[in-house]
Amino acid sequence: MEKKTYYITTPIYYPSDKLHIGHSYTTVACDALARYKRMQGYDVLFLTGTDEHGQKIQDKAAAKGVTPKEYVDEIVEGKGGVKDLWKLMNISNDRFIRTTDDYHVKAVQKIFKKLYEQGDIYKGCYKGHYCKPCESFWTDSQLKDGKCPDCGGDVYEAEEEAYFFKTSKYAQRLLKLYEDVPDFIQPESRKNEMIAFINQGLQDTCVSRTSVKWGIPVDFDPAHTVYVWVDALSNYITALGYDNDAYNDYDKYWPADLHMVGKEILRFHTIIWPAMLMALDLPLPKRVFGHGWLLLDGGKMSKSKGNVVDPVILCERYGVDAIRYFLLREIPFGNDGNFSNEALISRINSDLANDLGNLLSRTVSMVEKYFDGTLPEERVSGAFDDELKAVIEAMPANVTADMDELLIPQALAEIFKGIQRANKYIDETTPWVLAKDEANKPRLAAVLYNLCESLRYVATLLAPFMPDTTPKMAAQLGIAGEAMSYDDLKGFGTHAAYTVQKGEALFPRIDAAKELEELAKAEAAARAKAAPKPEAPKPAENAQPLEHRPQVTIDDFAKCELRAAKVLTCETIKESRKLLKITLFDGERERTVLSGIAKWYKPEDLIGRTVAIVANLAPRPMMKGQYVSEGMIMAANLPDGGASVIFFPDEVQPGSLIS
Repeated sequence: MEKKTYYITTPIYYPSDKLHIGHSYTTVACDALARYKRMQGYDVLFLTGTDEHGQKIQDKAAAKGVTPKEYVDEIVEGKGGVKDLWKLMNISNDRFIRTTDDYHVKAVQKIFKKLYEQGDIYKGCYKGHYCKPCESFWTDSQLKDGKCPDCGGDVYEAEEEAYFFKTSKYAQRLLKLYEDVPDFIQPESRKNEMIAFINQGLQDTCVSRTSVKWGIPVDFDPAHTVYVWVDALSNYITALGYDNDAYNDYDKYWPADLHMVGKEILRFHTIIWPAMLMALDLPLPKRVFGHGWLLLDGGKMSKSKGNVVDPVILCERYGVDAIRYFLLREIPFGNDGNFSNEALISRINSDLANDLGNLLSRTVSMVEKYFDGTLPEERVSGAFDDELKAVIEAMPANVTADMDELLIPQALAEIFKGIQRANKYIDETTPWVLAKDEANKPRLAAVLYNLCESLRYVATLLAPFMPDTTPKMAAQLGIAGEAMSYDDLKGFGTHAAYTVQKGEALFPRIDAAKELEELAKAEAAARAKAAPKPEAPKPAENAQPLEHRPQVTIDDFAKCELRAAKVLTCETIKESRKLLKITLFDGERERTVLSGIAKWYKPEDLIGRTVAIVANLAPRPMMKGQYVSEGMIMAANLPDGGASVIFFPDEVQPGSLIS
């Protein structure tokens, strides 16, 4: 009997710099789904890769003095690069595509030409707004407060000859798709966003550039480079062999069962991509899931902002499975979720050390202590057995139902419901009391057998989420080397016998206070090391004399109380475009300062940072008395009229005197 297929993809990541924990989140989620389907017996193809063309890469390479291809090769293939990260994170992808791969380049050129020849691509002139970080064009109506609606960054005016794809031609077919296939876009809330986007007037899509040379040339018009989204989106079919000879399994795996993407690129995957497929007369993917962002200190992690967490450091410190578990359990799938060291350590201690690790350790220790490691065949049932059995036997179906609905945190919660029930079962049956009377040995054997069976189910179902942990559990239970697939969960009590062997603790408990202190020091040191070393300023030949204020004495200067303060909260003020309302801790108390830096800083740029303030400035009523500002944040003026806030490293404590 031929296996059912399952084709799952991550977005292809942009290698402008090393990837961060947010990228790992997406890929680990896809990996868990792919592994689960394999465990169920599906023929799975799991694709990931990198999107390597575009202006940002071109600029980064130029700044580094290398070619764009040399730049991306180092990020993708070099030591500590993308491929190394996925190996570290235990990602089981079957295929890895790079948009610089020859077969992809040739296939994209064929797709572009095909769409042009049939009239779905035409030449015109683009005039509008361009966001460089997002590589996206926007109309006036699409901008949000004059900024890019996706990333909130600046846009600039762009005008150039370009080819356009007739996206507008497919507006009604797209709306019909959303109506006929309700699950095509998930979560449901994202579908409503796409419908609204189309209904405001779907524009044709710019699909070539003349100002950017790092990309796939339009072979029939070499002055043009294929625009990044046509190039990148096509990877999902070129990686299967569409319009190329590199692979030959397009017919087997397409259409994709699931495209997993971040919510910021959902529009491209649910509007432009299906419209392209409609134009090519190809089947559409079955489902596109737009997950939320992994936030740090309330803001989206971003390579350009530098507010990222290195997954390599976390894995080296806590182990890969602990990080995988945290990402899959802590983050509400489909919504934004927060990353913090405190939350990570709490999950490791409560779920992995206390619940799972403790259950395995206690069970194996008791089997060794009371039966020399091998459970006898003579066993007697008793109270609480049926309750435990019911919870454990229900786990496979419940976990599968959650995984089919992409409810990954809930699937893990189901497994840990079984773990918690087994821990409770130990307290209910009190094996240490049973062991005191030789006559109770058959009952004691049954209790410990039931615990081993529970752990067998748990270890099997955890394998897609925590692939390194399952073999460690199997080794301690004495079932290493045995098949541990979904089909092996044939019923509670079907495993013949257990001979256990105690091993190391799965997840040692962490001293949270001490660990957080060490992490803070390590992160501060890493930031200091990564910070660029400033060059000594050279006097300009045409330097103009500065306008100086009158001299002051040391006594005059001493009247100003300058202190370090920690930004606790920061928010915009509806009535003002210039001001930010900032709550600071000055080492003694919280105070509010209104600062006119909203043009250059977003709240997330400041929250958690340590700044310099004038602490003894007289309180000043502002905004017609609505607010009172209790100090001033110190910043340097920039040549373009902007401001650069003075930040201190984390080791500078709030309240420290600046002198």
